[in-house]
Amino acid sequence: MSRKKRIFDIELPDDPAPRVDAPIETPLPNVQRRGPMASAIAENAEALQARASAVAAIRDENDALAHEFVALRDAGHVVVLVPLEDVHTHLLVRDRMPGEDIELADLITSIKELGLSNPIRVAERGDGTGYELVQGFRRWSAYRALQDEGEGDWSKIPALVLPASSDVSGLYRRMVDENVIRKDLSFAEMAQAAMNYAGDPGTDANDLKTAVGRLFQSSPYSKRSYIRSFARVLEALGSVLHYPTEIPRVLGVKLAQEIDSEPGIIGRIKDELHDWDNRSIVDELGVLRRYVGLDQYELPDPEAAPVKKARSVAADAAKTKTTFDLRTRQGRVKCTAAVGRLEIKVDRDFSTMDRARLERAIAALIDGLD
Repeated sequence: MSRKKRIFDIELPDDPAPRVDAPIETPLPNVQRRGPMASAIAENAEALQARASAVAAIRDENDALAHEFVALRDAGHVVVLVPLEDVHTHLLVRDRMPGEDIELADLITSIKELGLSNPIRVAERGDGTGYELVQGFRRWSAYRALQDEGEGDWSKIPALVLPASSDVSGLYRRMVDENVIRKDLSFAEMAQAAMNYAGDPGTDANDLKTAVGRLFQSSPYSKRSYIRSFARVLEALGSVLHYPTEIPRVLGVKLAQEIDSEPGIIGRIKDELHDWDNRSIVDELGVLRRYVGLDQYELPDPEAAPVKKARSVAADAAKTKTTFDLRTRQGRVKCTAAVGRLEIKVDRDFSTMDRARLERAIAALIDGLD
């Protein structure tokens, strides 16, 4: 039997040696791919963590703001609405002297139309029964008047609330300082405030000089001296004076000097003013001027100093004015007379009067001045 030849006789070589420059293949790690559910869970966890961080930041900011608010409120720098009936005026003797306040009507109208632009300041009472008024007696009085009118809700008043304090002296100074800075107190009212301060057992002053020094320590010495002079006048004549707030500075100082040098004039002034109930400001000041030798007071004297320019004459004339009160059937009337101007303030709405009648009344007034 013949032997068949192999058609292909291929000898396969052994595995060749790897090339030096050939890249070395490394096996791929066994990476498991996340499914859609796992990805959603991971994303939700990241969102929750971001939300928790944001909430924590907001909470920290709110805590800081809350602490700041409490600190400002406790220092009396935050305006709150306080029930009007909870505000009392018993702790401090007011720096306002008793009597009709003719300008209160203007304040009432302003608050009614524009609101209260400057809140009052009160202090918490130690027994928790409301607040003591420190600053803003006229504003508080205006709110009470508006509440009595019964139109609108005026039962709460904007206020800055101070914490309860046993420092009565500090509260007195707060009460006085506001009006002194605004130049809203007369010398008589400042003197009365000092007398009240000295007489209050809760303060640290036992005499008038100390009281003036405590209350008006930011004022110059000359002003404190004037206040003490007015206090001397009030001590001697306060019981018979109807218009102490209208006493000019120089008249008050001269009157105090005259009282000290001749105490007998106290009785004579009292006798002259006693039972004179219908006297005006002009009448009362006229009596006081006569006892100190002043017939005219604080009117410019054209011969006192040379006038440099004609414009200065007009300026001095514009500053010259006389203010006085009258008691009429319509009530108390405040009048201001100046060059080219006569102003009359009375609690009455003249816009409701018949025009012809009003014109006749004004004409009669002007004609009667000749």
